[in-house]
Amino acid sequence: MISLQFLSLLMITLLAYHLDAQRHDEIEANALLKWKSTLNNQSQSLLNSWGTNTIVGNPCNNWIGIGCDKSGRVSQLNLSYNGIIGTLHDFDFSALPHLHRLDLYSNSLYGTIPSTIANLSKLKYLDLSENDFSGNIPGPFGLLKNLQFLYLYKNHFIGPIPQQIGLMRSLVEVKFFFNNFTGSIPSSIVNLTNIRGIYLHGNQFSGPVPQEIGLMNSLVEVNFFDNNFIGSIPANLGNLTNIEFLSLAKNQLSGHIPPELGKLKSLLDLRLFMNNLNGHVPLEFDNLTHLQVLTLSVNSLTGHMPQNVCLGGILRNLSLHTNNFVGNVPKSLKNCTTLYTLLMYGNQITGNVSEEFGVYPDLFYIDTSNNSLYGEVTADWAVSRNLAGLLMSRNNLSGTIPSKFGDLSQLLVLDLSSNEITGIFPQNLTNLPLLFELKLSDNKLVGKIPIEIGNLLELRRFTIGGNALNGSIPGEIGACTKLQYLNLSKNALNGNIPVEIGQLKSLENLDLSWNMLSGEVQQELGELQTIETMNLSHNFLSGSIPSSFQHCVSLQSIDISYNQLEGPLPNIRAFQNASFNDLRNNKGLCGNIAGLNNCAPVISIDDGNKRRGKRMLLLVTFSVLGSIFILIVVICLFLIWRSRKRNVVEANERVHQTKDLFTVWSFDGKMAYENIIEATEDFDSRHCIGTGGSGSVYKAELSDGRVLAIKKLHASDDGLDNILKSFTNEIKALTEIRHRNIVKLYGFCSHARHSFLVYEYLEGGSVASILGNDEKAMEFEWMKRVNVVEGVAGALSYMHHDVSPHIIHRDISSKNVLLDCELQVAHVSDFGTARLLKEDSSHWTSFAGTFGYAAPELAFTMQVNEKCDVYSFGVLALEVIMGKHPGDFISSMLSSSSSSLLPSTSSTPPSLISIGNGILLKDVLDQRLPLPTSDIVATQVVFIAKLALECIHQSPQFRPDIQQVSVQLSKEKAPLSDLLSFITLDQLSNFE
Repeated sequence: MISLQFLSLLMITLLAYHLDAQRHDEIEANALLKWKSTLNNQSQSLLNSWGTNTIVGNPCNNWIGIGCDKSGRVSQLNLSYNGIIGTLHDFDFSALPHLHRLDLYSNSLYGTIPSTIANLSKLKYLDLSENDFSGNIPGPFGLLKNLQFLYLYKNHFIGPIPQQIGLMRSLVEVKFFFNNFTGSIPSSIVNLTNIRGIYLHGNQFSGPVPQEIGLMNSLVEVNFFDNNFIGSIPANLGNLTNIEFLSLAKNQLSGHIPPELGKLKSLLDLRLFMNNLNGHVPLEFDNLTHLQVLTLSVNSLTGHMPQNVCLGGILRNLSLHTNNFVGNVPKSLKNCTTLYTLLMYGNQITGNVSEEFGVYPDLFYIDTSNNSLYGEVTADWAVSRNLAGLLMSRNNLSGTIPSKFGDLSQLLVLDLSSNEITGIFPQNLTNLPLLFELKLSDNKLVGKIPIEIGNLLELRRFTIGGNALNGSIPGEIGACTKLQYLNLSKNALNGNIPVEIGQLKSLENLDLSWNMLSGEVQQELGELQTIETMNLSHNFLSGSIPSSFQHCVSLQSIDISYNQLEGPLPNIRAFQNASFNDLRNNKGLCGNIAGLNNCAPVISIDDGNKRRGKRMLLLVTFSVLGSIFILIVVICLFLIWRSRKRNVVEANERVHQTKDLFTVWSFDGKMAYENIIEATEDFDSRHCIGTGGSGSVYKAELSDGRVLAIKKLHASDDGLDNILKSFTNEIKALTEIRHRNIVKLYGFCSHARHSFLVYEYLEGGSVASILGNDEKAMEFEWMKRVNVVEGVAGALSYMHHDVSPHIIHRDISSKNVLLDCELQVAHVSDFGTARLLKEDSSHWTSFAGTFGYAAPELAFTMQVNEKCDVYSFGVLALEVIMGKHPGDFISSMLSSSSSSLLPSTSSTPPSLISIGNGILLKDVLDQRLPLPTSDIVATQVVFIAKLALECIHQSPQFRPDIQQVSVQLSKEKAPLSDLLSFITLDQLSNFE
């Protein structure tokens, strides 16, 4: 009897457990399906495996993105990179009490975060980053007491962080960067005793840095860069003994740097630049022996620089410029052989440079200008073989320029102006192949300008005024055709102005004043069509001003005073606007300028007859040529018409034969065929916004207000089979992938008359169309271009690494990258040539892609791999920053390179020096935009150029992996002041 009762009880218990589990399955499933029904049609189709509201299954049975625990309850929801569009307003979080991971990273979710999310009491991981969420963080968030990782970065959140965050004591990492948060950081943050990283950079937080931060001993990284924090740096930050990275840069902090920071012995990277800090750098900084980066620039700091900043021997970047430091150069720098950049300009530093500095084999850039340094510049600097910039102007340096400087083959900028340098003009400097800026003005140099100056083919700025040079100006200077600024003033130069100066077609500023030049003003000077400022005053020039000056339309300022010139002034703006002081003390100048005599009119009787004769000759010539041209056009049009008529007949026959191929495709939730036809007026050409190899794209505005892009299949000379294959490939590829930087496929339709794909419509258009329009290109400013390049890299990284099988796009180009209306977010499109790389399939194929973007090895082999996309990405990245396709640029690099187009057999990649040919980076950037004013953006542009050049390496084995590129682009980088003013493509290979 007892056994029977026990068995009955056991059966009842098991039955109850089964019914309870079944009931929970239904609750979880219904909640998920209800949320799915609120998403747009495309997003619902992505979640087909979830079933429908009428057919409810078990979420643990192969529902995409769903993970379950051992008891069969939903514990994970991971829908990252899916391009889901919708909100969380109707998500019943209370129905998923066992959920411990919610990952919705990189979708298109919008709206606010519902406060009901607090019902996920077991949640440990929450990632809503890289979406379009807005509004405030709800206060009930604090009830998520088991949450360890909270990621909300790159959204549109506003308002303050709620005090309730202090209840989330399990938090390990918080990333809120790149939003619009405001207000102060709540004091309750002190309760987060397990936290290791807080990332709040790129917001609008204000108020003081809370004292409570200093009580959070577990912190390893803190990034408050680029906010509006005020007040002083809390002294108790010195309690963060585990911290390795601390950035409070670009805020409004004031007061002294607390000495307690010297206790942060684990610190690797300290950034306090661009604040209002004052006072001395604490002596306790001597204890920071693990520092690799220290940036204190653009503050009001006084006293001595930290003397033992490189005591640990691993310092790489030291930036102390634009402060009020006095005293000597930090003594530990003498033996700091790891130094890469040193920026000390704009202080009051003193000391003997030959004793204070040491030998730096890795040094890339040093600027100690505008200080009180003295002593001789020694040959030790020539040991820094990668040195790109050596700037020591406005000091008290003496001695001669070492001949060893001629060995600095990577030197771009040498600025020793405003010192006490003596000796003859250093001929050895003419051996520097990449030198583009040579500034030696206001010294005590003597002798002549060497004729070898013509060897400096990359020279842009040459200033040597204010010395005691004599002799004539060498005509060889005309070989420096890239010169933009030439200042030879205040010397004792004599003889004629060389006619070769007229060859300097890029010259903008010419100053030859205060010399002993004689003879006439050369006719060739009038050929300087880019010249803006010209000063020839205080010489012994004679004769009249050449009529060729009429061509100097860019000339804005002219000074020819104190010479022996005569005759009329040219009728151009510079002379019309010149003051009498710019023209005075000459022999007999005349013109409509106050203080000058009027010129007598000169009339030529023959001029009218000559002009009439020329006009008649041109009329006859153009009439004959026009008749020939019209005849050729008529013949060509007839031949094209006859050919197309034949092709249309053949294409119609093949459409009939292949009709069944299209009918096998289907798509849940596709747009009604009739709606598309109505919106495009049966694909009327008025709605066509672009045409490609496999189809034309139309803009369709549906009656419900939605705007779509319709890609309609058409026949072409390539054959219908290829078009059908492209159509099929595009559907296969886009049903496999979802990413915020990949165009969204809403569906497709096959019909006897029309077959087409239905996409989201992107108002910004393609990168190619934007760069091809000057007005739009100027709206496409640098930060937006950086974001676009990062977005494309992220999309390719996702395709190559985060989906299975991996997808190779094979046609990355500026026409196939579309932008949103704000030109901020890139969307990779046109997957008609894409290929899915399955492990058991062949990777050999016929050629696909766009010429000018396709990898060069495809000329020798048709094997498809990820490195083909990497090459195309490199071309695209260059095009974005250059403003035009870089084909000519790449060809010119290859023509000067010894590298073969065939894959290299070397184990190491050739240096970029072999292909850069000394090209200045800023000169290849889009000239329609001014250079970035932000050092941060400028540094990012430099990194894009560096990575792009690596991506277009002729040998695939030396191209980086796109995932590495994406990670490098997304990293925060220490900004370098005025970096774009000097760096060349050759230097990028050494840039960190």
